[in-house]
Formats: sequence, C-alpha cells, structure tokens
Amino acid sequence: MPASDTTHIVLAFDDNRLVGDLFGQFDQNLALIEQRLGIDAVARGNQVTIKGAHDACETARTALEALYQRLKKGHELHPGDIEGALRMAQAAEGQLSLPTLEKDGRLAFAQVSTRKRTVVARSPAQDAYIRAMDRVDLVFGLGPAGTGKTFLAVAYAATLLERGDVARLILSRPAVEAGERLGFLPGDMREKIDPYLRPLYDALYEMMPPEKVERGLQSGMIEVAPLAFMRGRTLSNAVVILDEAQNTTSMQMKMFLTRLGENSKMVVTGDPSQVDLPPGQVSGLKEAVSVLDNVPGISTVRFTDADVVRHELVARIVRAYDSTSRDSIARRAETLSPAAPAAPTNAAEREGS
Repeated sequence: MPASDTTHIVLAFDDNRLVGDLFGQFDQNLALIEQRLGIDAVARGNQVTIKGAHDACETARTALEALYQRLKKGHELHPGDIEGALRMAQAAEGQLSLPTLEKDGRLAFAQVSTRKRTVVARSPAQDAYIRAMDRVDLVFGLGPAGTGKTFLAVAYAATLLERGDVARLILSRPAVEAGERLGFLPGDMREKIDPYLRPLYDALYEMMPPEKVERGLQSGMIEVAPLAFMRGRTLSNAVVILDEAQNTTSMQMKMFLTRLGENSKMVVTGDPSQVDLPPGQVSGLKEAVSVLDNVPGISTVRFTDADVVRHELVARIVRAYDSTSRDSIARRAETLSPAAPAAPTNAAEREGS
C-alpha cells in the first residue's frame, strides 16, 4: 500500500480501568480488529495507534469508541460484541439507511434489557429488528440459523413482561420437523412436544432467572405451546412469538396472525430456505410476507449470512449451502429447458423448411 494511501490515527481513552477490557487480554480484541479489517493496531498505555487503509481505520475508530462507551455504561465485552461493533461501524461508514448513529456521530446500539442480562444488537439487521419490535405490533424476522431472530424476540418479550407492559408471554412453534411424526415418538403428549419447543425454553432461561421462568410456566404467565393449541383463542395483553414459521401451512399462518388481540405484539420468525413441509405444500410464512407486504403496522426484517452471530463457521456453512442450492437450481433449469432446433446448414435444408 503506497504511503499516501495509509491513514494514521491515535486514539486515547481517559479511564485506564476500562482500557484493559477494551483492548482485551493480551490485546486480543485489537488483534481481532486487525484481522477483520487488515490494519495495524498497536496499544501503548491508554492509547492505541491505528494504521492502514483510510476506510478501515475509520471503521476501527468508530467501533472502538462505541465499545468504550458501552464499557463506561457498565456492560461487559465478549468477542461477539467486537464483531458486532465492526458490522455496525461498517454499516455506518457505508451510510446505510439504518438508525445506527446518534446525533454526535457515535454508534447507537439498539438493545433489550432484563434483570438477568442486557442484549445488544450485533449487526445492522439485529439493530433494525429490535427497533421494529419497538415500533410496530407485528414483525417478521426472516433469515438463516444463527442470526439471533428467536433469541432477540424472546429477549424483547421478556423485557416487556418484566416491565409489566404485558401480562403474558406466549411462545409457539409448529410441531413439524424433517422426517419426524409426533405419533411415532415415545411418551405422552408433553414428552412428544417438548423437544420441538426446547430452543424457546433455552432462550427464556438465558434471559430470566430459572425460578421466575418456572413460576411463570406454572401460573400461565409464560406459555410454551405448539401452534395447533392457538386455534380459537384471542391473545390479548401479550407478546406472542411464532418460531420456525416456515413450517406453517397457509391456513395455520392465517389462523395464528388473526389471534392478535388488544395491547399485544407478535413476532414471527423463520428461514424460508429451510421448509420441512411435504412436497407441494406452500409455506405459510412465504405467503404471509408476500400478502402483507404493504400493510401498515407490519415490518419485515431480513437477515443474511452476514448477520450470523454464532461461530464464524456457521456463516461459511450457510454461504456454502446457499451457493450449492443456487447451482442445483441452475442445473435443473438447464436440464428441463428444451433444446433449441438446429439452424439449417445448407441451401437444400433451408428450402425444405
């Protein structure tokens, strides 16, 4: 890189107690930023010197300043938070139309907080998702596994429940999985159904103390049930979450959406590329997103592999499968398309035609 293309930035942070957490043990957070952005970040005392391409250095500056502000507010930092800050900073630098900046130009991370923990957006899509749940009463969250769709929805619902904004939290999934049928599984009805609902339980226990979750489940304040149990009900004064919604039929989705009652919010999550319905069956999620596209009061947030916040291999796996799927579709199209007739090659053939 020519010297004229290299930017040199020195950042100083005034609270020495927080600098160690910001830079990470053995400067591991700085090393991660170096790796992701292709820059050099050298720490000395409470300062860090950043050298590299201009845009990359500005992204690093924005991310580090935002992370420092989070530390000043008492939040802890994890490796995933560093990745998230970089994603958000890159979105801000690219001037994407997302509410990621405060008036002073600093990153504004959307977040949800319960008594047990605070969850902060780690990607622009997560930021938009949290803000959408604040803004409207029905939100569709679409995208691959590992993007935080279900976890953030449960976190947001737990926050409203703890604040007393709603009286109930209702979590649901369709009991449909690839190659499985409930009737062939061992145990009573609850034992058959619980494995399908386990991810929802896991998210609840992440956000709320176990004893509070247990009391809520026993009192009915928290309800985890298969989609079929929603029929005929009006869900008022509640937050209602439907997970794995790509496995609903058209009728099931319409039934679920029309359960919405007064002072209630709904969040519908799913991955349209992972439908486990029988061949030829239309996914209720895909249909609903299309039918309700321009209806006021409804927001749709789409996640991609760039928003995956699990192990970095998950994003690579999603991309590999997506690429393979696109290649397979292209090959099938080539196989099914009729071959064009050959053009006449001589005068006799042209006259005969």
